[in-house]
Amino acid sequence: MSLLSPPPEPSNKYKALTYTGVALLITLAVILYFAFRYYPEKRAAEHFLDALVASHEKQAYEMWKPSESYKIGDFMADWGPEGYYGPVKSYSIVKAASGKGANGVVLTVQVSPFSASCAARDRHTNSQSLAVRRQKCRGGSAPNATQPPI
Repeated sequence: MSLLSPPPEPSNKYKALTYTGVALLITLAVILYFAFRYYPEKRAAEHFLDALVASHEKQAYEMWKPSESYKIGDFMADWGPEGYYGPVKSYSIVKAASGKGANGVVLTVQVSPFSASCAARDRHTNSQSLAVRRQKCRGGSAPNATQPPI
């Protein structure tokens, strides 16, 4: 190599591998974001519905965080064993969605008065939407399940 000859060109193989790696990381980040963006709200709904399946209505009522006008009797009329949506023996979270600029998530949940093995074959499952609202509390956000207006 002389003073006037240019240095050897680096291989483009490393550039291609770098761009491919960055593109894969960005794709993975986007996939993980869309897979887990409603995770806290889904978990709150699962805890609530698990309490109903286990017939712990008072615990579910406390998780509901109702307003003062929505008493335990109203809750039991909606979710209790003889309620409008009850008895809940099995459930399935079908869909989670949030509107643009919304401060909550609407979960579409199928509830069934039959056990999980029977509910898969039954056509009498009831599809119900639950709105899970985020509330700020002590440095974090806690989901709050509310029933959407009908």
